[in-house]
Amino acid sequence: MQPFTARVLQIILLIPEGKVMTYGQIAAEAGSPRGARQVVRILHSLSQKHKLPWHRVVNRLGEIALQEDESASLQRLYLEEEGIQFNANGRIPLDRYLYNPQAEMEELTRNEQG
Repeated sequence: MQPFTARVLQIILLIPEGKVMTYGQIAAEAGSPRGARQVVRILHSLSQKHKLPWHRVVNRLGEIALQEDESASLQRLYLEEEGIQFNANGRIPLDRYLYNPQAEMEELTRNEQG
């Protein structure tokens, strides 16, 4: 397995319930800021094998990117079951639900220091 693929898998597995990340954000966190399409391919080919929470990954606008109606409906259902709300345009408000691993690590460090 390529190092980028391994990092992408690890990042996706860490997305907590009730939060989402974008394809581009995951690519950047994994070391390839222009690798969003690679993230799409990894999700498509490895989600089932690695039991990835694939439904927690959306596009940069907070939209479900899946084109197939059944899969898109299933993703929305899973996200709503985790408490994520969509706005009137069918988008997830990223300012509320976007998971930022870097910010979380900084917060943990601050809490540990005092």
